[in-house]
Amino acid sequence: MYDFTIVGGGIVGLSTGMALGKRYPQARILVLEKESQWAFHQTGNNSGVIHSGIYYKPGSFKAKFCRDGRDSMVKFCQEYGIDHEVCGKVIVATNGQELPRLENLYQRGLENGIEVQKISPEEVKEIEPHVKCVAGIRVFSTGIVNYKQVCLKYVELIQQQGGDLRLNTKVLKICPSGKNHVLETNKGNFETRFVINCAGLHSDRIAKLGGVQPSAKIVPFRGEYYELTPEKRYLVKTLIYPVPNPEFPFLGVHFTRMIDGSVHAGPNAVLSLKREGYKKTDFDLRDFAEVMTYPGFWKLAGKHADEGIQEIIRSFSKAAFTRSLQNLIPEVQAEDLVPTHAGVRAQALMDDGKLVDDFYIVPGENSIHVCNAPSPAATSSLEIGKAIAAQIPQQSHLENAVIA
Repeated sequence: MYDFTIVGGGIVGLSTGMALGKRYPQARILVLEKESQWAFHQTGNNSGVIHSGIYYKPGSFKAKFCRDGRDSMVKFCQEYGIDHEVCGKVIVATNGQELPRLENLYQRGLENGIEVQKISPEEVKEIEPHVKCVAGIRVFSTGIVNYKQVCLKYVELIQQQGGDLRLNTKVLKICPSGKNHVLETNKGNFETRFVINCAGLHSDRIAKLGGVQPSAKIVPFRGEYYELTPEKRYLVKTLIYPVPNPEFPFLGVHFTRMIDGSVHAGPNAVLSLKREGYKKTDFDLRDFAEVMTYPGFWKLAGKHADEGIQEIIRSFSKAAFTRSLQNLIPEVQAEDLVPTHAGVRAQALMDDGKLVDDFYIVPGENSIHVCNAPSPAATSSLEIGKAIAAQIPQQSHLENAVIA
């Protein structure tokens, strides 16, 4: 019998396991992951950015968890010797029409308590000599890290706490057993008093297995990246972002210097025809049919038809992708770019076509379901884990336990 069982071995599930182990040292904790590696999906294919929190609505969970999470992530990396760098980033307006949005973003940064600075085109060039713009803002607290390395440290710490971690273990059913749950998996059954669902791309399905009906469905969006050839990496010193369209849920193609020194360019954002579809040819009939028959998707697609068409064009046209990058760095040419790995974002979408723009955590009967935790979840992972652990005393058999 386990006290807590976490479904999903990405960065949120692992951080939750670690937080529970710290809060309840006596508890028996189990983490189940269906893949052969930890952090295999969203965590292992993200851009490796330690976000500042500048983009998120003041007062939202994303804004608070990201700002606090950025500090705790940097501290964690320092404590455990994980390679990282607080390099900062620039967000630039490439034409006059973007200036009001840049100003709004600057004000939002101030509201969120982030150190931001307005900078002129000349000052941008002092940081990023190859960028062409009409204005910019500098965000000092943004950093870079390898989140897979972070996750492996989380795993190590959970093991030191006495936690039980199982790879290659897929949850097939969740059955009530009195006040407990029995998780039926391909590796046998596990009985637990409390379930924490951190299944990412499958979080809505796991919630339904546990008798919870979330008011949103996961729709997968693939983000495709190129990488600058080694001889062109000098074009990018830190991180370079465009001004995002506040009506569109993605940040636009940008340049990211990775912790290994490589430079990634992207991503675009296109509907994936499979929840774990990292290639254009990946297809799953169930996943595809669920999206195509979901009214919320068609409402979203109708609202953002123009942007969606541009994203699809960029997906199939390297020339179009290159032109988007040239808005930031005119020197970039198609021959400077080579394809690299894609990522798939688990985005929760409501029936009315509105994207869930904050972290979405749904309580159940002796269970908690994290049903929307896209970017900046990796940055925020330590704070999300602590927040989930703090919710559990009101709902579990450990309500009166001594908290370490």
